[in-house]
Order: sequence, then C-alpha cells, then structure tokens
Amino acid sequence: MYIEAKEKYAKLGVDTDAAIAKLKTVPVALHCWQGDDVRGFDTDPSKPLTGGIQTTGNYPGRARTPEELMADLDMVLKLCPGTKKMNLHASYAIFEDGEWADRDALEPKHFKKWVDFCKERGLGCDFNPTFFSHPKANGLTLSSPDPEIRRFWINHGKACIRISQYLAEELGQECVMNIWTGDGFKDVPSDRMGPRVRYKESIDAILSEPFDFAKVKPCVESKVFGIGVEAYTVGSAEFCLSYAAMNKERCIPLMDNGHYHPTEVVSDKIPALLAFFPEIALHVTRGVRWDSDHVVLFDDETKEMAKEIVRCGGLNGGVKLALDYFDASINRIAAWTMGLRNFQKALLFALLCPNEELKKVQDEGDFTSLLVLQEEQKTLPFGEVWDEYCRSCGVPCDGQWLEMVKKYECDVLVKRV
Repeated sequence: MYIEAKEKYAKLGVDTDAAIAKLKTVPVALHCWQGDDVRGFDTDPSKPLTGGIQTTGNYPGRARTPEELMADLDMVLKLCPGTKKMNLHASYAIFEDGEWADRDALEPKHFKKWVDFCKERGLGCDFNPTFFSHPKANGLTLSSPDPEIRRFWINHGKACIRISQYLAEELGQECVMNIWTGDGFKDVPSDRMGPRVRYKESIDAILSEPFDFAKVKPCVESKVFGIGVEAYTVGSAEFCLSYAAMNKERCIPLMDNGHYHPTEVVSDKIPALLAFFPEIALHVTRGVRWDSDHVVLFDDETKEMAKEIVRCGGLNGGVKLALDYFDASINRIAAWTMGLRNFQKALLFALLCPNEELKKVQDEGDFTSLLVLQEEQKTLPFGEVWDEYCRSCGVPCDGQWLEMVKKYECDVLVKRV
C-alpha cells in the first residue's frame, strides 16, 4: 500500500522517501507541563495557578513527582515518531536533600537530573522562565512599578539565561529560552506606556547576562489577553515584534498560535516574519475562542502553519518548533501523544505538497490549476505515507497506540492517589 502511495505522489514530483527522511531530522520540543497540569516542583502543589494560567479537568493520574513525570514522558516518547526535544519551565527545578532555592536563585545544578534524562534519550532541551504561580507574581512582574519586584524577576530571568547556556552546552543542542509573562490589567488602565517601558528595560537587563547566541536563543512571546488581564496586556504583539526587531543580535520573536484574535492566523504571519527575521520560534497549540490551550489537532490551521514552515525553508533551522497546551480533562499521556503526532502529521503533509509546482503555476498566474492541484492533493493516500513514517521510526501506527496508553493508565496512572 505504501508503494502504491509512493507512486501516486511521484506523479506529482513528490519523493515520499525523501519527505520521511527529512522529517526525521526535525526536532519538535515536547512541553513537560502537560503531564502535571503546570504545577511544577518548586512550590506547594496545592497552591492555585496564577498569572493567567488555568487548567481545567481532574482526570486521574497527574504526575506528582519528577520521577512520575519522567516515566510518563518516556511513554509518550515511545509512542511518537521523529526527533524530539524537551521543553522545561523553571518551576520544574529538582531539589535534593531538603535544599530549596527561590526563582531568583536557581542554578544549573537544579536541572542536572533533567540533563541526565535528556542525555540518556538523546534529547535537546528548551527552557522557559516561570513568571507565574509565585507569591511575587500576583500582579505585574517585569513591568511592575515596584523596583524590588522587578529586580526579583530580572534576577530570575538572568538565572534562566545561565541555565539555558548550561543545557545547550551539556546536551550539544541550542536551547530556545522563551520570555513570556502574564502582565496586564483586568480593566482599562490609565497608563499603557509606563508598564511597557519598564518591561522593555527589564528584558534589556535580563539579556545583559552573558550568553552565546549560537547556543541560547532568547525569545519574546506576545499575547492578546488572558484571564485577569482582559483589558490590557503589556507584552502585546506590537511590543514583542518591535523588541525582537530592535534586538536581532540577541533575541528572536516567538508566536503562540493561541495568542491572537480569533480571526488572525499564525500561518500567514510565518512568512511575513521570515521576510525580516532569519530565525523565529513557534508554540503550537489550539485556541478555542481564546488561548485555551486545547490539544493540537490535524486541522486546517495546523496544516497551513506546517505548509508555511516547509515552503519558507523553516525546517532547516530557521523556525524553532515546540508544543504548548495542557488538558486535564482527558488522559494526559493521550493528550501529549495526540498533539505531537498531529503536528508531525501536519509537517509530513506539508513535505508531501508539490510546493515547487504550486509556486510555478501561481507565478504564472494560472490560478485555475493552482486551486485544482491544491484540492486534489487532499485525497492523495497520505495515511499510507504516515504509517510508513511511523513504522520506520519504530512507533505504533494509528489505531495501535491508544490501547497501550489505556494499559499504562490501568497499570500506573490510576494507582496515583
């Protein structure tokens, strides 16, 4: 069946073997926070999430310890094809022998167990400062008018730069370090510029910490609004894009496709940014009416984002790829697995597009052929190529992995009380 599919794609000038081989080289960062509902290990797990973060649902089996989270991640890694990276938040520091450090005093040693985990599995690792779910994050953080609050979070950001450098050097892969805060106001503010000036100065201070830009890729991530900050977000799209544009030598923009107005699509923004930035980063999610971080589907916008990444040459390192969602209403391992497999599907689907032919007929003004080719591609036997990709990576095909998750749930997850 794969041979027949391969022949059909070949008639359009598409080499399915080459597409599979290319996708195997593309790292996608898997977010650790899906496994424990963004709780982390540096604060009391009974405390509420703050800073616009909210997880809904109470499905049994949430990871409670680093060991449980790593075991769950291992299960996901076995079920998903392709090259993966880890993606950590600073709140997932692992302390030993009664030691504890506040976020402004975190050190590389607090992530050694994660480095060991990644080394054993051949993974790289991205990183995120955690500007939420902390006593000093109940209001503004990097944009706070209180200099002591700002200083605390600036020092946290600097610590995260050092940790990111450590991760990159230990694992031999670049570390994408994403700066996002939930800073903003619930109702209409009287001063919109002041917080943004302070935010800019704080990010400047964080990025003054020495680092190797070839190894550490700091990002600034925007958002349109969030829970508790419905009226005004300090780190808006205009702010973050402007900051990245003015600091290309030490910073790149990051777009989360849940962080825009419902009628905006990140697929159209990808080529717009790549016309000006040699590197950008993405957090792939699924927002339903707002940044609700639903599990990624193999849906139209995910496929369009993947097409633009491929068409613009982003798989050669120009686009840094990571997942970002958290769902506690369903089996968390199934959520992780579905999202990663669906994004891999979207990338493979994009690699199987006859992109050169489509560009040719567009440039020739033959929009009839363009539309027909785009539509006919939708019924090509993509599923057979996907199955071949899974088999070649030694992971289950569709229809095979869910029973493995359910067995793990019975054997492991339901026993966590």
